[in-house]
Amino acid sequence: MSNETQPEQPHIGTLNEGSLHAALKQHYSEPGDISEAPLNGFVVDLLRVKNNQNSIIEIQTTSFASMRKKLNALLDTYKITIVYPISIHTTLLKPDKAPRKSPKRGDLFTIFSELVSIPDLLQHPNLSFEAVLVSVNKVQKYEKQLRRNRGGYRTINTELISIHETYHFHHLKDFMDLLPDGLPNEFTTADISSSGKISRSSAQQMAYCFRKAGAIVEIGKTKVGKVYVKSEINPQERLEHPYQQHD
Repeated sequence: MSNETQPEQPHIGTLNEGSLHAALKQHYSEPGDISEAPLNGFVVDLLRVKNNQNSIIEIQTTSFASMRKKLNALLDTYKITIVYPISIHTTLLKPDKAPRKSPKRGDLFTIFSELVSIPDLLQHPNLSFEAVLVSVNKVQKYEKQLRRNRGGYRTINTELISIHETYHFHHLKDFMDLLPDGLPNEFTTADISSSGKISRSSAQQMAYCFRKAGAIVEIGKTKVGKVYVKSEINPQERLEHPYQQHD
């Protein structure tokens, strides 16, 4: 979805969900969906019944790790889509201060900072993801007890301003397509970072997820880091590599 969308004003649901979560849930909701549906001891954001099939949409604005028990319990029975908003423009709203732009900007690769919590599930056929690039306002409050009583601002609400683009990931291969073109058969996270023009930390998170998911294999180490190959490459077809494996 490439056109920007101005969200409707959300109706805050149950479970004390924040404005960003509520607005995205409303954006994704379709007629007939059941909101905050109890299911096998869990509560899901949206339960959808279509063509005699049940599916789940989960809006996840924070840690994927907190979803592990729910995913483990429901994935074998239900198709689950995790919607993950990534703020590419953030405006900070502080009392008695003019609004200002936050220097922090997310990008599509930000999703890997959360996927590191559930990399073993990326191959599951019932799990898919939507990364939603958004603009948000962060409403902040001053609290004097923060920063060891030196005072500071805490975000008390995040408001959705607009949706810019949505990226769909239905299979592990869709994530693998984010690897830059032109990588050598044997590569390091430094290669991913330089070829893809992304941070080294993002490249390391990508490699960790793909290795845990079985999409790449570590074959050795050099001074610049671990060396990987894509798992579909037959090791017998590679030339003998010069990398010494270390513990």
